Amino acid sequence: MIGRVTGKLIEKQPPQLLVDINGIGYEVEAPMSTFYKLPATGNTVVLLTHLIVREDAHLLYGFSSHNERDLFRTLIKISGVGAKMALTILSGVSTEEFISYVQHGDIASLTRLPGIGKKTAERLIVEMRDKLGNLETLDDVTTSLPVNPETPEVSPVEQAVKALISLGYKPTEASKMVRAAALEANETEEIIRLSLKSSISRR
Repeated sequence: MIGRVTGKLIEKQPPQLLVDINGIGYEVEAPMSTFYKLPATGNTVVLLTHLIVREDAHLLYGFSSHNERDLFRTLIKISGVGAKMALTILSGVSTEEFISYVQHGDIASLTRLPGIGKKTAERLIVEMRDKLGNLETLDDVTTSLPVNPETPEVSPVEQAVKALISLGYKPTEASKMVRAAALEANETEEIIRLSLKSSISRR
């Protein structure tokens, strides 16, 4: 199991990033909660990781804190919840908010996330209640060095739309959300943050 990686952040196009470690580029998928804390490309980054081995691929997932990774690991053990849905949950709500939803049986808030219907929300609440005690709030581990960011090859708006689609939003819905958010922000992570915030508050 690869538990942590430290290297130079080469690319970050949500939900994927590329980290150079001694000349080898590692592709890592991460929730938006981690992307918000990433340094600019060219910086050193430290990520806690979880490796999933399948017959056709080895998939590496990165997180900025122990709490995020622990929640991810707990979620993927729930029936019907895969890695993609776990990333969607971590991208749409904070760990603290998710714990609150489970503790209070807040099905409505969970179903506001793309891909989570009422039955899945009910299953999450029932099966996660006994597992919340294992989650502890710890400081994030993402670190950076001050260097100038590189100009992205893809525009922030395009990156934001692709990120929302990867989280389960339909292309037309993602484009509409991003257009509205782009009026208030011009960086990819901030556009995505505003889009998700607006979407959850509307539903």
